[in-house]
Amino acid sequence: MPTPTAELACVVLAHEDPTQVRRLLEALDPFPVFLHCDVRTPDAAHDAMTDGLPSRVHLLDRRRTGWARWENAAAELAGYRAALAGTDASHIAVLTGSDYPLATADEVRAVLGRHPGRSFLVTHPLPHPDWRGGGWSRFRYRHWAWRKHMLRLPVPRRLPRGVVLTGGSQVKLISREHAQAVVDVVDARPDLVRFWRRVWIADESLVASILNSPALVPGFADEHLEHPLWYIGWDGTRMKSPPWLGTPDAGRLLEHWTGPDDQPPYLFARKFSTSRSADLLDLVDAAVGLRAHRPAGATAP
Repeated sequence: MPTPTAELACVVLAHEDPTQVRRLLEALDPFPVFLHCDVRTPDAAHDAMTDGLPSRVHLLDRRRTGWARWENAAAELAGYRAALAGTDASHIAVLTGSDYPLATADEVRAVLGRHPGRSFLVTHPLPHPDWRGGGWSRFRYRHWAWRKHMLRLPVPRRLPRGVVLTGGSQVKLISREHAQAVVDVVDARPDLVRFWRRVWIADESLVASILNSPALVPGFADEHLEHPLWYIGWDGTRMKSPPWLGTPDAGRLLEHWTGPDDQPPYLFARKFSTSRSADLLDLVDAAVGLRAHRPAGATAP
């Protein structure tokens, strides 16, 4: 089967800040987008986020997503299914509503075209160096999230067969073939869905574990690049989520824009919000050449 022409489909998982989400959707033009909005988002915010969207933006069935919930992974899987059924894109990106591109559509296509059939995903088989205790407890015990608190049932359980437990980022860009493989494995292994419903922060490990398991997806080790396509402003302190980016981060953000000399450039960054990041995003628009109606006079630093 020939490799599809380099093209991107985007799955966007959002729950707040309609102005930022609409700005992101505009910046992703002309790529098709599959948008999920948390069912708990107030009606007014949901309407502001979704009314009058262009035809290239498709709405996914709404789920009760939230911090550390299984439904985040379920929404991601639904996005894969919709993108696979509705497009012939060679790659699928998973973004949150607080992400933003750092490249034009032509630049994104050029990167994908240089790496046909490749996924961009940094994987961390356990023990994960950044997870407490190597991350084993995330899987060995059943978990629930409640108001940004972790609830754990301290009774060990059996780990699933044939799976190399692996950590990875919620945001990712994977090939069409790997997205299809993930969906196929989920359909064939309902035991994995039952297991991951109680894994701590399932969207940081489900897809990475499936893809990194030779018994489930043979050949993945040779079909992906251990390179992230996102700039994330981690500052070295222990945080539950990345810090918000603002104009003080402009120099640091654009310094990393092109990425290491021997690696593909960063194509996206996070996290942005309307209240904290609008001026910075104006600079990004001007520097990168995004959004046809960006504010007049915006210039790059």
